[in-house]
Amino acid sequence: MTVGFQDEGFESVLAVEWDKYAAATYAANFGEGHVIAGDITDVPNRAIPRADVIIGGPPCQGFSNLGLKSLEDPRNQLWRQYVRFVQTAKPKVFVVENVDRFHASPEFQMLQAEADHGALKQYDIRSHVLNAADYGVPQRRRRTIVIGSRVGPIDLPSPTHAKNPAPDSGLLPWRTVRDAIYGLPERPESTDLPDSVTEFFGDAMPGIFKGLDIHIKRTPTERSLARYDHVPPGGGRFDVPVDLLPDCWRNKPTGTTDVMGRMRWDAPSLTIRTEFFKPEKGAYLHPQWEKRARSRRVNRVITHYEASLLQDFPDDFLWVGPKIQIARQIGNAVPSGLARAIAKTIRPYVS
Repeated sequence: MTVGFQDEGFESVLAVEWDKYAAATYAANFGEGHVIAGDITDVPNRAIPRADVIIGGPPCQGFSNLGLKSLEDPRNQLWRQYVRFVQTAKPKVFVVENVDRFHASPEFQMLQAEADHGALKQYDIRSHVLNAADYGVPQRRRRTIVIGSRVGPIDLPSPTHAKNPAPDSGLLPWRTVRDAIYGLPERPESTDLPDSVTEFFGDAMPGIFKGLDIHIKRTPTERSLARYDHVPPGGGRFDVPVDLLPDCWRNKPTGTTDVMGRMRWDAPSLTIRTEFFKPEKGAYLHPQWEKRARSRRVNRVITHYEASLLQDFPDDFLWVGPKIQIARQIGNAVPSGLARAIAKTIRPYVS
């Protein structure tokens, strides 16, 4: 999210991140001096600077089975910390990002109640579920975006792209998987990250990596490769012969349609999650596949580098951490194109 805001001229004055590898990746790209790598509950109010904008995606566990007055549940601590930061930093605008179902959840009702008569009552709240593909991201990723403003109502950004834009709409076509990853080596050489260590926050961590450093492959079994070989672009587990299916899929003839899926070159990818390196978790097979030329089939999952580009990270973005931790950072991120659109909408109100 910081990539998009920085692109629009914003400067970070404080970042708080509990996961040490995510904090180190942030520090590698934006500087270590303003990063607190630790528990947000331990950050005293005196350490919170004034700011024009606060951005974040606070988890909201604990609200689902609670009434609006049940604020003491410890699972709500991170949400309450976000509100504390807003109260202390007194930003003109704050932004909350969450999963699409958040918009219809009790958690969202809590947010609205805080704005109506609670800690956020100075802020006008506008929200909507946005699709990152509508903002130039080569991925269909639906997320709830909330903009809170005490400097006048700020509407959510208008789309800049569309699936099939009308000629006079002024919209661009959706960006595609081809736009993001075409031309990268189809057969990566290594399964491992380079041997590199850098110190952040007093600890030695794997990294710094960038670009093709994270273009790494896996070593699937022959049975897995046979499954991949049957899946065409846009296909999934229902294209795999029954004798190759694991029991869990063989005994479940309906549902979970996107697993073991193959991307399409000329469409955005589906949502990139934290386990994109596991084909059983979604549509993560490389899009290259030709029906009449088996030699032109790339039977592997996308690499970390390809996933990062589909998540709209810059191609020279820096990464810190083991493979699984970097994958988690990629899958949990807000695509920079979506963040950029939000930042561009906010900018006139805080200049």
